[in-house]
Amino acid sequence: MTLTEYHKKRDFQSTPEPDGKMDKDEDQLRFVVQRHDARRLHYDLRLEMSGVLKSWAIPKGPSLNPDDKRLAIHTEDHPVEYLEFEGVIPKGNYGAGEMRIWDRGTYKAAYSDENDESDLIEQVEKGSIKIEFSGEKLKGKFALFSINKEDQWLLVKKDDEFAVDDIYDAEHWIDVHKSLKKVDSEKRDVNEPIKPMLAKKASKMFEDPDWIYEMKWDGYRAIANIQNGKVKLYSRNGHSFNKKFSPIVKSLKTIEYDAVLDGEIVLLDKKGKPVFQHLQNYSPDDDGELIYYVFDLLHLNGHDTMELSLEDRKSLIPDVIGDAPEIRYSEHIKKNASDFYEKAIEKGMEGVMAKKAGSKYYPGSRSDSWLKIKSNERQEALICGYTEGKRAFGSLILGVYENDKLIYIGNCGTGFDEQTQQEVLEKLNPLRIDKSPFEEKINLKGREPNWVKPRIMCEVLFSEWTESGSMRHPVFKGLRSDKKPHQITKEAEIMAPTTKKSKTKKKEKKASGKTSKSKSVKQTDNTLEIDGISVSVTNLDKVYWPDEGFTKFDLIDYYLKISDVILPYLVDRPQNLNRHPNGINEKGFYQKDSGSILPEWVESISIYSESSEKDIEYMLCQNTATLAYMANLGCIEINPWNSNIHSMDKPDYTVIDIDPSNKTTFEDSVEVAQAAKEVLDRANIRGYCKTSGSSGIHIYLPMNAKYSYSEARDFTKLLCYYIKDMLPDLTTMERAIRKRKGKIYLDYLQNRSGQTLAAPYCVRPKKEATVSAPLEWSEVKKGLDMHDFNIHTMPERILSMDDPFKDVIGKGIDIPKTLEVLGEEV
Repeated sequence: MTLTEYHKKRDFQSTPEPDGKMDKDEDQLRFVVQRHDARRLHYDLRLEMSGVLKSWAIPKGPSLNPDDKRLAIHTEDHPVEYLEFEGVIPKGNYGAGEMRIWDRGTYKAAYSDENDESDLIEQVEKGSIKIEFSGEKLKGKFALFSINKEDQWLLVKKDDEFAVDDIYDAEHWIDVHKSLKKVDSEKRDVNEPIKPMLAKKASKMFEDPDWIYEMKWDGYRAIANIQNGKVKLYSRNGHSFNKKFSPIVKSLKTIEYDAVLDGEIVLLDKKGKPVFQHLQNYSPDDDGELIYYVFDLLHLNGHDTMELSLEDRKSLIPDVIGDAPEIRYSEHIKKNASDFYEKAIEKGMEGVMAKKAGSKYYPGSRSDSWLKIKSNERQEALICGYTEGKRAFGSLILGVYENDKLIYIGNCGTGFDEQTQQEVLEKLNPLRIDKSPFEEKINLKGREPNWVKPRIMCEVLFSEWTESGSMRHPVFKGLRSDKKPHQITKEAEIMAPTTKKSKTKKKEKKASGKTSKSKSVKQTDNTLEIDGISVSVTNLDKVYWPDEGFTKFDLIDYYLKISDVILPYLVDRPQNLNRHPNGINEKGFYQKDSGSILPEWVESISIYSESSEKDIEYMLCQNTATLAYMANLGCIEINPWNSNIHSMDKPDYTVIDIDPSNKTTFEDSVEVAQAAKEVLDRANIRGYCKTSGSSGIHIYLPMNAKYSYSEARDFTKLLCYYIKDMLPDLTTMERAIRKRKGKIYLDYLQNRSGQTLAAPYCVRPKKEATVSAPLEWSEVKKGLDMHDFNIHTMPERILSMDDPFKDVIGKGIDIPKTLEVLGEEV
């Protein structure tokens, strides 16, 4: 196979496309699907075969639905380098337009365990090929076959476990199906309410590229559950809205999908402004337009979508709701957020919602990932009584619950018309009581109170809180009925996120192995005061290790106890956050770019990523407070770079990762570590050993930032060959798992810029809360059990012995001298 036709069509002086060197991966066959926005948008499927990429243009893109038969036009072969090609082909060139990778991975002949290229080539020549993809989006078996002699083929998904039975459109549903989880339909029927995810209040407006911004609608939060044409519309507490807002229910019944929607019901006046007061007593005969604004999707056609990112969830909504009357998609913006906020306020809107674009949906949780920014302070309150006045009453006496105690927050005497006052009084009269519901005496400045049971809720606008805890200039907004009385609390405010600027000046000192021994830690309900820094902590009783019963509190407590010994391995090193906010049994996620979540007191550094073509803001763990902050985020394990910010391209150490297979035991890993010790002793190298905390063993080699990553990695690779020669029947250097044949893998490839491993002394998200424990070499022997090192045993161990790892960040290896010694040994 040649690239003659490919070369004929291209002028490589004016196109960035590769000219082709016919490189080949010996281990497995690769594929790529590229989104090609040329004269007409289409998708290009390319299969590595016989040194080139066999190519097909697919106008509508691939589908995971077996009922979809997608046209695929066979085009010229492309060079193997096209597997990585992204960019813009300039105008005037063949295929001019933007090319982006949509999916990539490996493939093989379906129904065969062998990657026999000759068989695949023969299938293509016969016009029918059956293949199995292992990509990020494309998974499972497909058939690709010719339908005429004009290079027109069809791509069809086979009906296997990766097939879907609903709409799959490559352009609008990108990345959606890879995370969808099949659920039992009985668990998501119309009779099972879902508590909506809630927002916290931000102190001010902010702009961040990782957030989206929506209008904050002034209405009733509502969940719509649609199944088999039946609809249940309910409030945040599960109270039915079906009768009260029957026009919305009627519209929802026209939606063709089974879905659970989250949104806000609002009543718009003639100018399009929400009128909250009139919504309380809405009837279909009222003036105004009743609208259900949908801003989230929790379930779709038998799939739970809550694990998807917010942007992915929102991308599905327009297709789901279609043109249903009275149902509208709540649009969002990503840029010019401050202008958006100002325009919203000018139009008389309540404010703006800011949401992290990549956030998941956590039912019933009040999350930092959703923030509300309001033009005025707004507070829900319980009516605890009223004072006498010239009209129905003078003012309402208001309260909220604080730690299960009812507290007074002021009186509200404005914002009513005569009819509203009368309606409120009619609701209050049956609740009259003789005694004040407040435990403490309330100063009403001589006004005569009429006390009522605190059952009726209202919403109030005000300018600010006074020092005594009362609202200044309160204005009645309307009654509410969508919460329970004990849910009415004073709304807490958090600092608005800020986009952090790159830090070009850092502390002159490197991590030296010494940290302060005088930690000052003080705890209040939701805050840890650590050395003068306030660290917010949440959900401390959340269980992270279900079998053992260990909680988030246990994790934070562990890191506070051992911070002095772990910090030398963290200070001045970029952190790749590995977060498990729902514990070890739920899938975690990695977060490199953390600038949008960091408080002002947490240090960070901006590093340009060539693969992402943008600056990434990495957290720096410089002190105990930051360590506790990371643990509160769900960072069970801590993952620092091998290099520090003063010498980014030169590691302080390299690592031999002894990676066992499912056919070997931990004792086998110990034997390999002992062999490694022999090799190091022969080379006069002092190595440092620790359990991985998972299943293997790590051996660190000090480099003292004297060599580049590639130099240090090549040297580590050489040592691995020596170890392999000592134990050829137990160890392997084969990277491909299928070629390891059950042997222990000597992994030296962890030593790359930006690559991370679990830090010494950090906890792992594994059963029994195991710790990656530094060892004395005398401990590396038969009977060593990594489960002996966990969050309960390690603090005492640390107190009883010197740190075996303390010199790993110190004098490094002299590689040329070591090579001479090894040469003499050989």
